[in-house]
Amino acid sequence: MSQQQEQIRTAVLAIVKRLAPEVDPARIIADKPLRSQIDLDSMDWLNVLAAIHEKLGVDIPESDYGKVQTLDSIVAYLAGKIPADSLE
Repeated sequence: MSQQQEQIRTAVLAIVKRLAPEVDPARIIADKPLRSQIDLDSMDWLNVLAAIHEKLGVDIPESDYGKVQTLDSIVAYLAGKIPADSLE
């Protein structure tokens, strides 16, 4: 995993932890659907996506929601959208 991907992963996990404090980020399985692991309803999930936009500056359009189901897919999606030097 690149440094950029690691930074994105850390940021996403921090967002999840802030919005779902009962979740232990260490227990999240990176290739399993995130919503089902942390028991988020659709409104909570939209809050996660909005927080990603706020923190990382990437808008995830509704048409791309299917591409951001797992922690791994979120990191890969965002890595393709964020300039590598913008996370420094």
